[in-house]
Amino acid sequence: MEITSINIGKERTIQSKSGTTGIYKEPTLDTVYIGTDGLMGDAIIDVENHGGVDQAVYVYGVPDYDWWSNELQQDLKPGTFGENLTISDLESATLCIGDRLFIGSVILEVTAPRIPCVTLATRMGDPQFVKQFVKAQRYGAYCRVIQTGHVQQGDLVTLTAYAGTRLSINKLADAFYQPPLTQDQIKLFLSLPIDIRTRNAYNDKLNS
Repeated sequence: MEITSINIGKERTIQSKSGTTGIYKEPTLDTVYIGTDGLMGDAIIDVENHGGVDQAVYVYGVPDYDWWSNELQQDLKPGTFGENLTISDLESATLCIGDRLFIGSVILEVTAPRIPCVTLATRMGDPQFVKQFVKAQRYGAYCRVIQTGHVQQGDLVTLTAYAGTRLSINKLADAFYQPPLTQDQIKLFLSLPIDIRTRNAYNDKLNS
């Protein structure tokens, strides 16, 4: 696998609750630094629901884009879904919580699926797109940055599977859309390196 595109978003006005967004990302050929909070120069606007150290980098795969291009009958350029890194030969549904992506000196760890919101629907120009995105089960993955460093287009990407219990990001997304969960399921999720927002939500459920 390799990085086929690095995508950076600038703050942009949008008709939504926040009024602005960083979802409109454009490919760059520059070498980009990835820190613990994400890609340098990339705008994260809705910080309550996006970004932070556990959702620092959003990755999406070229095979998923190929599927969407066929589904929507239009060519989609990298960054359309707001991902930071577009990666060849990566189908997001195969990723599990805790899997790691090694890109040169950079190490990313999968923490969560991307749960779509109205901003994505606005970006796609289709009020029903959130439902279509969920039905497609091609969420892409949020990652925390285990080791920082610089990346550029063409860098090789190596995937290492999580050594513990395997929970696909699609299963975690299913749990979001199909509650309630049993306490054993919640305890399993909490034993994994999931993102802090999901962890807090399930801690609240466990203690309620």
